[in-house]
Formats: sequence, C-alpha cells, structure tokens
Amino acid sequence: MSKIVIVDDEAPILDLIGQVCRRMGHNPAMFETGREGLAALERIRPDLMIVDLRIGDVNGLDIIQQCREDHPRTQVVMVTGYGSVETAVEAMKLGAFDYLTKPFALEDLQKTITRALQEGAVEAEALAAASPATTPGSTLPVEAGAAQGQGGGLALGVPTGEFIGESPQMKEILNLVRKIADRDSPVLLEGEFGSGKQAVARMLHNTSRRRGAPFKVLHCSSLPENLLDQELFGDGSVTAIHTIFHRAEGGTVVIDEINVMPVRLQSLLEGFLEDLNARRMTGQLPPALDFRFIATSSVSLEQLAREGKFREDLYYRISVIPMTVPPLRSRRSDIEPLIRHFLLHYSLLTHTPAKEVDHYTAKLLEDYPWPGNVGELRNAVERACSFADDERIRPADLPPKITRKVEVSDEENQELKHHLPVGTPLGDFIKKQERLFIRETLKFNDGSREKTASMLGISIATLYRKMGLKLERDKLLG
Repeated sequence: MSKIVIVDDEAPILDLIGQVCRRMGHNPAMFETGREGLAALERIRPDLMIVDLRIGDVNGLDIIQQCREDHPRTQVVMVTGYGSVETAVEAMKLGAFDYLTKPFALEDLQKTITRALQEGAVEAEALAAASPATTPGSTLPVEAGAAQGQGGGLALGVPTGEFIGESPQMKEILNLVRKIADRDSPVLLEGEFGSGKQAVARMLHNTSRRRGAPFKVLHCSSLPENLLDQELFGDGSVTAIHTIFHRAEGGTVVIDEINVMPVRLQSLLEGFLEDLNARRMTGQLPPALDFRFIATSSVSLEQLAREGKFREDLYYRISVIPMTVPPLRSRRSDIEPLIRHFLLHYSLLTHTPAKEVDHYTAKLLEDYPWPGNVGELRNAVERACSFADDERIRPADLPPKITRKVEVSDEENQELKHHLPVGTPLGDFIKKQERLFIRETLKFNDGSREKTASMLGISIATLYRKMGLKLERDKLLG
C-alpha cells in the first residue's frame, strides 16, 4: 500500500481521485489547499503527490519544486484544467513525473498512478544499487528468488520486469550490457515497439557507475519540433541549463524514437555530440555535460540513412555500440518467466495473493504471437488478474483476441485444419504451411531428403533451414 497525498481545491475532483487511489489499494490523504498539502508532505512523506496547478493559495509548480528538492523520492503528478504543452514542459523540468489535463479518463489516471509508483521504485533501487552492498555490474533483483529463481530466469532491468528471460537472446544481451555498462560510448537500441528497449537502457544505467545519478528519457514522438528543440538545446542562456542533458548530470540520457526527430534537429544533435566527444577526449568536458548517451529506434536507422530519411553522420555518431532487442515472438521461452514475474508484480502492487495460470491458459499465452511484445503481455496478465474470479486465471479472463483463433483448411486435404491465433503474422502462417508441405513431401518420398529437395526445387541446406531444426529422419516423418 503506497502513501499518496492529493491536493486540489475542487472537492468533487479531490474525492474522485481519492476513490480511485483507494480502489487501487493505496492510502490517500486529501487536502484542498496548498499549505495543507505542503504540511502533509513533511508529515507523511508520501510515495506520490498528485497536485492541481491552480489551487488558489499556492502555485502547483511551486509545490512540485519544493517537493522534488526536499523529498526527491516522492513522485509528483500534476493535474490541471489549464492544460498547455508549455505548462507540461515546465512541470517536467521541475521534476514532475507526468501531467494530466482535466477532464481526464479514470483509466489514464490509474495508469499514471501505477507508472509513477513504479518509477519511484526504480529510483529507490537505483539509490540502493549505489550502496556498497551492491557490486558493480550486478543486476537489480526484483524480488528475492524472482530474478534468478524458478527456472533460472535472468532478471534484466527494472522492477516492472520487462526484461526477464531464459532465452539465448536475453542472455546474450545481459552479457553485452555487463561488458559495456561503464563505457561512455553511445549506444543505439533498435527493436519493435514494446520489445523492451527502455528496459535495456535502464539496465545499462543501473549496472553502471552512473546508477546513482539521474536517468532521463526524452520521447521524440510526444513533443512538437519547437519544444523538442528547447528540451535538447534550450533557447538561450536562461533555459540552457534546463535542457535534458544538464538535468541528467552524471547520469544517462535516452533519446527515445530518435528516428522521428526532425532533420534540422538531427543536424544540431550531431554537432552537439561531436563537440562533447572532442571535449571528453581532451579532458575539457564540464561535469554538467558528463552523461551516457543512449538512443532508441523502432525501425532500422541504417535503412533510413540509406533512404536519405536520417542523417548518416548522426547514425554513425550514435551507433558506436548497436544492440537489437528481439521481439517476444522470437524468444517464446521467455513468455513463461515473464508471466510468472507479472503475476508476482501485480500481487505486490495490489497486496493480494499471487494468482496461478491454468494449463490451457498458459498454452494460449505461449502460442499467441504478441505483436505488441512484452508490453502487450504485461497488459494481458494485468487484465486477467483483474477479471479472474478466484486465484486461478482461465481463458475467459484473457483478452478476446488471444483466445480467438482462425481455422484454415488445407487446400489438398480439407479435413486437415490449422488453428492460429488472431494476429498471427503472415510470415508465421507461411512458414507453418511450408513445413507441413515439406513433411508431406518427405513422407511421399519415404523420408529421402535428396528426393524431397529435388522435387521441391530447393537445396538440402534450404530444406533443413525451412524445417527450422536439424531433425532425425523418424522425427521428420513424425
């Protein structure tokens, strides 16, 4: 149960936010004046403060500033009916975690509260990691036994568990992170939406010598060009010290979805990073600009550069250490440990017993292609926990698109049916059809791989590759 202080001079809004917090299992304390809220901040020392911009007696921005200065572990969310991007940017500069504009959807409020508390947990673990009890290069345990417990899974990254895995791909990423954690070379993380690029970035930060310093993320897709420019470079001597690079002094800066950055800003960023590199090489880098640079992209920057859609010089500047985060569908052995972790995380968040997943439900989750990757899996598990009538999750508790399947008849044998989850990529379906056709052709040729390859017009090497595994004859004949 987290402690939350809410400050809003509109009684109905104050009561509504309080009810939402209580339903989520938290302990809210509600106040209608800024002075009462500030006094409660000293007295309660909450995990989260939700504050209105215009309270009447105190400016909400002043409360944010005082909270972040005196109580850095308290996360702050601003709520206001006077919404503007400029105000949002100012609130974020002062240290607010997020910003909601009235009227807001209750679902958005709940998600923001959850993310803010998770961010607080991340910062707390980062501070703990900086203590002598944590050795450099070690990952941050999510829960005793959960990180490397059942099944030997590796806890990679943040307390939300977005990088937990037993697959060779995840072990390779973990090894690479350990090797480069304390280097200052720029890192480029590429991978699909939801695959966990930011989780890898957090792991790089949390396992490095910079783990006790700020970890700042700038989302290129969420700001217009003028504000993105201001966040990166400021607009003069007054605001230059408020850029994301200065606010991350000694820590890590993540430029998220750099592929959508306007070309004009790409040019400025390349020059900025070149200047920093020159200063670092000559030992003239000021402490305020000492940070680790990480960029993420959901598409191939190399391909964009070839097409003239991304500056080639910037691509080479930021991709000194490139890493590709694989989609969840290519590492299905990670699905089960991820489910286990999300169940545990939901249990700790709601202060309820951890739920179990029945066998058929687990099979559905493992077979689904997860186009939204780890983020979609996390949301599906959270929904299932909310819908389950008892301590066991069943298929009816899952999102409909996971339980729905497409039935496809074989063209040659109408009695032969394929059942694939809705959302299965076309490539996966084609591979299934190819494997089936190869298997039937092998049976026709009494298992002769040479005859089968000749009949199909492919090489034996291609035959093996399309089957996916080096199988013995009796296994191929099934």
